[in-house]
Amino acid sequence: MDTTSWNENTGEPRVWKLTSAVRRRAGGKGPRDRYLACCLSYYDLDEPLPDHSSLTRIRERYGVEVFRRFFEKIVEQCQQAGLVWGKELSIDATKVEANASLDSLTPRFAIEAHLANVFAEEAATQAEQDMTQEEEASREPREQVEMEVPEQLPVALSQEECQALCQHNEERYDWLEHLGAQDRSVSIPWYQRVADLRVSTTDPDASLMLTKNGSHLGYQTHYVVDGGKSRIILNVLVAPSEVSENKPMLDLLWRARFRWKLWPRQATGDRKYGTEENLVAIESQHIHAYIPSPDNDHRTEFFSSDRFRYEAERDVYLCPAGKELHYFAPHSTERSRRYRARAKDGNHCLLKAQCTPGKQGRSLCRSVDEDTLDRVRAYASTEAYTKALRKRSVWVEPLFARSANSGMA
Repeated sequence: MDTTSWNENTGEPRVWKLTSAVRRRAGGKGPRDRYLACCLSYYDLDEPLPDHSSLTRIRERYGVEVFRRFFEKIVEQCQQAGLVWGKELSIDATKVEANASLDSLTPRFAIEAHLANVFAEEAATQAEQDMTQEEEASREPREQVEMEVPEQLPVALSQEECQALCQHNEERYDWLEHLGAQDRSVSIPWYQRVADLRVSTTDPDASLMLTKNGSHLGYQTHYVVDGGKSRIILNVLVAPSEVSENKPMLDLLWRARFRWKLWPRQATGDRKYGTEENLVAIESQHIHAYIPSPDNDHRTEFFSSDRFRYEAERDVYLCPAGKELHYFAPHSTERSRRYRARAKDGNHCLLKAQCTPGKQGRSLCRSVDEDTLDRVRAYASTEAYTKALRKRSVWVEPLFARSANSGMA
């Protein structure tokens, strides 16, 4: 297997090869079959595939950007051949077990301290070498080359808006830029991630994952799939299993839209992707979010929020007994508004046992984007929504099954 030679025409490393068997399989059938063939072309058809954990080292050796260029070149050919529809996008993720034992888990602080010492020594050595080279270069006379400043493209934003956008992008965590790695700067007070404390010395990118066969180390593979007949995969990301499916969703969708210049009319996913942030962001781009919303209202025997009617003109809620819930500023935030009933109304109500066990009156939380969320919930009663979810189950999930059959998932 040739992984060290270079292409004389493009200067790119040859990290894959199309075998004669793959060529015969793909030849004469169009870009769709070449797309599948290239996905399998790193190895011969009769050659054993690498363990999943080996892919981490392969990626580190050649760099993710090399493989991304190959992937995008294939998708580009599919788009030129008219195989990318672009009107519907589906997203899903599947679990992939790593070839690493749970016995390889070690306290993270010990590994990070060891790596810090190792790289500190290497950094010091490299700094000395760079300083020596700079001193030698400064002694040699050379012409001053004036660097051309790139021309800034015109935008329809004011300087203040541009600065605010730049600051927002700097503060935002880009999942694609970080290759799906967990954002450890964000912690949850009531939950401690196991991966924050322990890391595998065999495969540091893998994290603890629960499957039907117990606990394993593994990843999650995320796909963005076109809704056309060819089911072209437009974007992909492999992240540790500890990263929730909903986290990289927007980055994957926006990257697919921008890279392939798509204007989809709908995006489809399962309930795991139905967070308020995702739904509001998708709808703000005039894309129908055909994603089920989490049902957090029917987890108890008390009245759910859909039993309360909101009157926008008066900015109050009416409970099933006709009592009013008014805006309660002390418990409100920038993203949600709290409404509370009077204690005397609740404590003397005949329906109190079905409404709340507290003595302070029933309260509800309303998102500032509740109108958008109501619109998304209303999709569930439409034929287009039902068709989209049904189509996704036969459009995306078989791609995972095909990868599993080929030994890559």
